[in-house]
Amino acid sequence: MNFVQFYNSPLGRIIITSDGNRLTGLVFDDSSLQYRLTDYKYTESMLPIFTQTKRWLDIYFEGKAPDFTPQTALNSTEFRKDVWQDLLNIPHGKTVTYGELAKHLSEKKGKNKISAQAIGGAVSHNPIALIIPCHRVIGTNGSLTGYAWGLERKRKLLFLEKAIPY
Repeated sequence: MNFVQFYNSPLGRIIITSDGNRLTGLVFDDSSLQYRLTDYKYTESMLPIFTQTKRWLDIYFEGKAPDFTPQTALNSTEFRKDVWQDLLNIPHGKTVTYGELAKHLSEKKGKNKISAQAIGGAVSHNPIALIIPCHRVIGTNGSLTGYAWGLERKRKLLFLEKAIPY
């Protein structure tokens, strides 16, 4: 069974989904990637994972770095999961480029090269926004590129974390 809760953030309503024990999704409600709750059977319920996730979001939107990560259940390819794991290692208030992520993952996997475009594809399919911080990935020239939930929202998130001055 799938469960859902909602969180009203300063940047818009967030849909949070769970398998009952772990977090399976966290997306902005107005995004093109939003969960289509009518397509799936979800029960609105307050579960411990939702309480923990909402606490994480409260801390985050206060401009602080939460010192815990809710348990997630990620259903995707191993490559995407590897990229998402690397995203979890980007510190609050810091950014990395797609190229830096590609270089790090290729070294970790012992591969000659992984393209920044492949990294971008994996980053764009991140089902758990904010907690898996895909907003911290920027273009090589420092540009705020490629954010599924809108570049203005990405800018505000990075400003909240003091990762950018504007």
